[in-house]
Amino acid sequence: MSAAVDNQNLAPHDIPGTQQKLNTAKEKKDQGDQAFKSGDVKAALRSYHETLMYLHGIDKNALKALSGGAAPAPVDAAASAKQEQEKTEADIMMEKIYANMSACHIKQENWPRAIDTADKALAKNEANYKAMFRKAKALGEQGFFEKAYKLLDDIKTKSSADAPMADAELNRLRAIDKEKQKVSDKKLRGFLSRDKKETSPAS
Repeated sequence: MSAAVDNQNLAPHDIPGTQQKLNTAKEKKDQGDQAFKSGDVKAALRSYHETLMYLHGIDKNALKALSGGAAPAPVDAAASAKQEQEKTEADIMMEKIYANMSACHIKQENWPRAIDTADKALAKNEANYKAMFRKAKALGEQGFFEKAYKLLDDIKTKSSADAPMADAELNRLRAIDKEKQKVSDKKLRGFLSRDKKETSPAS
């Protein structure tokens, strides 16, 4: 069997250099997690970005090994299972990183980036309720209350463990929404009252 054919049937970890990249990615992620816990959000984001660079490198190597086309038939079921397991390991790490990056952006009150990274985590796993919660929070902070309510209601329906957290955020956002509505109504009444005075005939 040629070396090219051998490479096609290798799982990502068997590709030269890939195991090392995965190990480095894990180290970078751990550094990011520690930085976040210590309150250094910028350092955490930097480590998470570096982690993603290594993980994307792993994906490219895997694709190269598969000859850039349809995946070849594995040698046996065990090889197939290992290949899927390795792919999943990288995906799971990326999902966690994107969810963690969303938390970092929330700390910085960068709501659009918080939503973007939460969406990327949800693209990897639609049942990542932490990412869904962070997206809802960022939407609510931008005044998109209805969209936030829908996501939080979804969390309550699908995850009993996260329901109390979703309930608390719903109550918080509804209070903010109600207060904004009061201010808006007061302004509107003021405008209507002023217009009425301006259009009233002089006595």
